[in-house]
Order: sequence, then C-alpha cells, then structure tokens
Amino acid sequence: MTATVIPMPAPVLLDVDGTTDKFPVRRVYCVGRNYADHAIEMGHDPSREAPFFFQKNADNAYNGATFPYPPLSSNVHFEVELVMALKAGGSDIREEDALACVYGYGVGIDFTRRDLQDQMKKAGRSWEVAKAFEKSAPLSPLVPADRAGHPQEGAIWLEVNGSRKQNGDMNQMIWKLPEIIVELSKQFELAAGDIIMTGTPAGVGAVVKGDKVVCEAAGIGRLELTVV
Repeated sequence: MTATVIPMPAPVLLDVDGTTDKFPVRRVYCVGRNYADHAIEMGHDPSREAPFFFQKNADNAYNGATFPYPPLSSNVHFEVELVMALKAGGSDIREEDALACVYGYGVGIDFTRRDLQDQMKKAGRSWEVAKAFEKSAPLSPLVPADRAGHPQEGAIWLEVNGSRKQNGDMNQMIWKLPEIIVELSKQFELAAGDIIMTGTPAGVGAVVKGDKVVCEAAGIGRLELTVV
C-alpha cells in the first residue's frame, strides 16, 4: 500500500438493507427543481428546461438517527428525495443503458441552509455553502434494484412531528430516472459509488432543534431522525 503524508481519510460507507456489506460513496449529485410543484413554490418556471445539477460532498452522506443543526443559519429546510446509487457509469450514457448502471435506491433528505442559499442567489454565487455542509444528506439504507426494481411511481412524503409537510408521487418527476443519468453523464463522467438525489416535491420548510422528522419513498425505504 502506498504511504501517505497524512492519514488516509475514512471512506464514506452506507448501509445496504439485508446485508452487513456497505456501499462506498464516491460523489453526491443533486437534481434541482425536478418536481413542477416545487419549482413553482421556489418561484421558477416548471416547464421541462434542461435539468440543473449541483453537488454535495461525499462525506455529507450518512446513515444516522440525528441531524445536527448547522451553524451560520436560522432557516434550515428539509427536502425529501428518492436516491439512486450507481454500480457503474461513464460519459454520454444512452437512455436504454442508464438503469443498468443503478445498484439500488434509498430515500434521503437534502437539508439546505435556505437563508444562505438566498444570499448566494442574490449575489450570483454558487450554492455550496448552503448545500454541502456537514451531515446535510442523511440517507436510509439502500435497497438493491434487483429487489426493489426501478421505481416509476409511488408516494414520497415527509413529516415533521407527525404533521405531513411534503406529499408527492415519484411519477411527478419532470426528468425521469434514466433521463437524469443520461443528462448528468453529459456533464460528468459517472462511476460506481456515485449517489444521485433526484429532486423534491413541494412543501419544503424549516426544522428546529428537537424536531422529529420521518420520510419515506414507497417500496424503497424509510428514514427517521431527530434534529439536535
């Protein structure tokens, strides 16, 4: 093994349902405004414009029962999302080949420092400070696609303290799962270990310390956590 001048960073490993084996994370991609009703609530045109992608850091992804409220913000929003985990990749992937790249699926939350995001938008700056902070992408255990299939529809929802805040259906995605992979692979060379968060339905809102958050993607997974 090659010696390093500092200790190697710990790998980012996610749980896989039904096994003690782990899924190693390489990158985390996110699709912005992929549900029409959410695009509208954020003040955007819901028409089928080219998809907008951004990234979180690999180590923002984790399995855990808590979400630590981040510094520098007083307006942190939840965004429930279906998550794809890739076992293969490439560039300029064909639509008919796209789903063969998927290892499995989970449900996750794209936590966002909305006040900082709004500041960055007004200044014409990138969103990393609002999106790529510590523990900003909690995920359920992944379910292999050979068990779950490739979801085309089904409820996706989120509750805070027992109150339903987001309530959508995965068939409402503007860009469908294979199309997301195709479009993303035009911009980046995808690879095994990549995570893709596929967008959120309407109803996003703020959390505070002490909140109990539960979300689910039908037939895929469930995530429960406490904001601390």
